[in-house]
Amino acid sequence: MHYTGYLDFWFRDRPLVERVAPFAALGIRHLNCFFWRQAPIADLVSECRRHGARFYSTFDDDMGSLADPGDNEKTYRAWAESLEMAERYGIPVLYIFSNQIEPAGGVEWVRRLSGNYSEGEQYANLLAQTERVLKLVEQTQVEVRVECLNRFHFVGKILVDNPRLAADWVRRMRHPQFRLTFDTYHQQRGSGELLWTLESYFDLISAVHIGDVPTRQEPGTGEINFATLRRKLRDLGFDGEIGLEFSPSATEAEALARTEAVFPLI
Repeated sequence: MHYTGYLDFWFRDRPLVERVAPFAALGIRHLNCFFWRQAPIADLVSECRRHGARFYSTFDDDMGSLADPGDNEKTYRAWAESLEMAERYGIPVLYIFSNQIEPAGGVEWVRRLSGNYSEGEQYANLLAQTERVLKLVEQTQVEVRVECLNRFHFVGKILVDNPRLAADWVRRMRHPQFRLTFDTYHQQRGSGELLWTLESYFDLISAVHIGDVPTRQEPGTGEINFATLRRKLRDLGFDGEIGLEFSPSATEAEALARTEAVFPLI
């Protein structure tokens, strides 16, 4: 296993680029960031390399909605741009969502669709658009990961808001560069059934992102039994990414120590 750190959540008292060094000092050398179009990507990649780290994943804040037929050309064009960026900077992972999310005023909104489409029409469009996008993906070394987002975190309706539908999306594509991320925060808030989901979809999962509920902080600050979750991952033979996608409740070093007590890398 290896940890990946989230620049959006840790060391928020300083600019993004200046957060790389303290992550590296803690031994976390795979780093992620939201919204690549808004981030200083070139500077972040350069700073990661300077500290022996790697910029590991991101996603597009203006990718459009795959569920919306009115966004088809936008989503295709946006994914071509995202993949070109990822290849240029050697970023191995990009995230994909069913709907466009728009942060505003401290709230994350789901963009309204261009028409009154049924959920069946939305899902059919999402599958067809994903097939188009994957034709671009397979010309690169990038892995695209689905993460279902829980419906309670956002204002508006997200189409893929549960793990069953997310797994169905991945399985229908049957593509080695199209995988699933298991996020404890979104999973617990949206659907529960953490252990059942891990067992049922383990063959699709490349990463596990951790954040306790309800506060999205480190293990031990909320209701999730992370010790049981860790045992299940060990029993299943998981050896992938543990994403530290949470806000520390105290110092970053203390949050890392609490995480290491549950998810030791040795």
